[in-house]
Amino acid sequence: MASLDDEAVPDVDRLIRSMLLLHGDHHDHDERPAGSSPTGDTHSRLASKSRDFANDPQRAAAVAEATRADRERYLTSGLLPVDCRFCHVRVTVRRLGPGHTAVQWNTAATQRCAYFAEIRESGGNTARARACPKLSDSIEHAAAEGYLDHPEDG
Repeated sequence: MASLDDEAVPDVDRLIRSMLLLHGDHHDHDERPAGSSPTGDTHSRLASKSRDFANDPQRAAAVAEATRADRERYLTSGLLPVDCRFCHVRVTVRRLGPGHTAVQWNTAATQRCAYFAEIRESGGNTARARACPKLSDSIEHAAAEGYLDHPEDG
């Protein structure tokens, strides 16, 4: 005789079959026969739904350039260079609001930062450090001077 706990657990196979019957397998919306694509590549229809402009190289180049520019703008928009007043490393900073600042470190700055060098010399891991206090002071100074109030992405 089955206990109440056994009856509360649904039969997974039966549940899956009922979901497939109700919602379908989500492959019935493909307008082309299986295994075909405009370029003849059987994998491209699964990889991307966006057009590749294979028949129009100029348009493909323009879309690629616009995509690159959008990516660059997304990654760097509003970031301003700030130099540490102690060790003179340069990072890019975006002030998001009072007490909220995004800091983008680069490899050279991470290697040259005096605070991070102390951590490495003592055998520590710089990835575990919350921030460089000297750089934080420099960022606060830049914010107090109004430098971070007007990002260049206007």
